[in-house]
Amino acid sequence: MDLKTLKTFQIIVNQGSFIRAAEEMNYAQSTVTMQIQKLEADLGIQLFERGKKIRLTQAGRLFHEQSLHIVKSMEQLQGDMSELQQGNAGQIRLGVTEPTGSYRLPVILKQFLDQYPKIRVSVEFANTPVLIERLLHGEISMALCTSPDLSSDLYYEPLFQEEFVVLMPKDHPLAHKEILSPGDFRGHRLLITSAVCPYRRKLEVVMRESGGVPLDTMEIGSMTALKYYVESGLGIALVPAIMMDPLPAGMVIREIAGSLIHMTFGMLCRTSGSSLKAAELKLYQFLVQQLQGKHSI
Repeated sequence: MDLKTLKTFQIIVNQGSFIRAAEEMNYAQSTVTMQIQKLEADLGIQLFERGKKIRLTQAGRLFHEQSLHIVKSMEQLQGDMSELQQGNAGQIRLGVTEPTGSYRLPVILKQFLDQYPKIRVSVEFANTPVLIERLLHGEISMALCTSPDLSSDLYYEPLFQEEFVVLMPKDHPLAHKEILSPGDFRGHRLLITSAVCPYRRKLEVVMRESGGVPLDTMEIGSMTALKYYVESGLGIALVPAIMMDPLPAGMVIREIAGSLIHMTFGMLCRTSGSSLKAAELKLYQFLVQQLQGKHSI
């Protein structure tokens, strides 16, 4: 039996007539009759008592009651498969680094899920090297991260630059300067992220290019935690400007000369965006549109 035949059976019961059921379905009456005959043959039992007015047999009444649930479930399944194929439903595992994961993504993701309520998105926080590994192993669908060292298995679309500023207490000796250069950091403790963090690696490159400025550093493993360590008077830190709104009490921010540690941020996936599943592609395109339209690179 198939869904079409079950629907025909239910319409006959509702209409109380093979003729009226055929009219409603725009079928020839012979087609409706043949469908029911085949259904009864497949079941090996008579469903209708034929006469001037058709009536369900005892088996027919039981079959009608049970088939209502079957048709509803099959229609729901067909709808779910259609939604999945069209990209209006699905499960997406999105990898993201800070600060975008906490400061940019929530509002954008809310807009996306309001538009596609049947799509489920899981957000995983990690640094770029870890996200690359998880992406290559198929553990996440795509990643929103800093520019990676690309391989032939990865596709990266840059979207914007994350601007950095120097955070320090109001009474810090460097607070009187409006714009700082790498040389200004000499003699002041600089709070830095872990060695695997792309921001840390970029800072080290810039410092080498600036003549190997010697630094007094203290490693803090979390980008988002840096401001709290600055508040405690442990040093100054380069932090994403987006994290400084609102500015912590008693703190000031200063610009950095040139593009000291501005980091490119973008979308990372396997091979190319076209290889994504339908729902994943919708999210990919939505993130690109929202982020590329508001920030320049």
